[in-house]
Amino acid sequence: MPDISEQAIDLHAKHQGKLEITSKVEINNATDLSLAYTPGVGAVSRAVAKDKNLAKKLTLSGRTVAVISDGSAVLGLGNIGPEAALPVMEGKALLIKRFSGLDSFPLVVNTKEPRELIRFVEQVAPTFSAINLEDITAPNCFEVEEALQDIGIPVFHDDQHGTAIVVAAALRNAAKVVDKPYESLRVGIIGSGAAGLAIAKMLLGATCYFDNCSIINALPRVKDVVVFDRQGALYRGRSGMNVYKQAVAGISNNDLIQGSPLETLGGFDVLVGVSGPGSITPELVKKLAKKSIIFAMANPDPEIMPDEAKKAGAYVIATGRSDFKNQINNVLAFPAIFNIAHKLNLKQITPEVKIALVDALASLTPNPTAEEVIVSPFYPNLVETLTKKVIQSLK
Repeated sequence: MPDISEQAIDLHAKHQGKLEITSKVEINNATDLSLAYTPGVGAVSRAVAKDKNLAKKLTLSGRTVAVISDGSAVLGLGNIGPEAALPVMEGKALLIKRFSGLDSFPLVVNTKEPRELIRFVEQVAPTFSAINLEDITAPNCFEVEEALQDIGIPVFHDDQHGTAIVVAAALRNAAKVVDKPYESLRVGIIGSGAAGLAIAKMLLGATCYFDNCSIINALPRVKDVVVFDRQGALYRGRSGMNVYKQAVAGISNNDLIQGSPLETLGGFDVLVGVSGPGSITPELVKKLAKKSIIFAMANPDPEIMPDEAKKAGAYVIATGRSDFKNQINNVLAFPAIFNIAHKLNLKQITPEVKIALVDALASLTPNPTAEEVIVSPFYPNLVETLTKKVIQSLK
């Protein structure tokens, strides 16, 4: 029996990828041709020329999401380039179609310069209803996303916000399981890339732009978050931090903790790993508070294996893998995000929309247990249910 890697290569070779273009209309005779193309299409183009908003009603641009990457931070593979990123972007587009019903198309870009990527997205934006930025290294991903918020369609970096939404929803339910108020939780986050900083912002109920973060008082928030990079804890005034780390440091780590996770996280309630295998050790888990919560989300190899974490004393354990209990997977968020944006004709994905989705996603597990703090991606009618809940809450 070939392993999953061999099977995946065979599948992609058999179909030469995972996507194809199909026609929504038939062309069987001259009349069909004249309506779909010349001369009839000229009337459609003239109508759009008079009112460019009609493009959203008369062309695929009203229902198609672009999945755009430079290949600089792909899954657990790192900076492997645009060509190697394409299979992943195809998969992302496939999931958007499968779970939201919206069409999607991958575009990989041969540049590592943020300004070039920003300009590329601006130039292709008329073709699409929304943009999903994917697998772009930090801090470039922050600069790119922030620069594109006013292009007239939603621009959503899933590695940041999709991850943060699912983590926050799962943590709401995990807090119930360990019988601790969400607002009392102290959280350590190992990893300060796109996902780590976005999770910190979400758990603290903050909105951030470039080098400034502010707390939104109406949003739920944990007691404190401490984020760690390779040099140790982020704290106000620490040297060697980019502006995005500085912004998060300014609203987190209230006690100005300094040092490594093993040195500093004694008594913390939650440990979130968005780093790599081995970055959470049994010794570290043993230092956490009783009934601790571990989200070890590196793929394919988590920061610590669930059996090791449980043996060390963790009470609720989640990973990013589908073969373990409690899979924290962005597919629980991003198809719904784009469906909500489509239904509401949004220009941006606001913090209010993200929090509404956290609430909706958490609510689908009304009686969480240690083995189930978040629903499966195959929850019946997941996207439709989440979309309905979010739209109702935003009214």
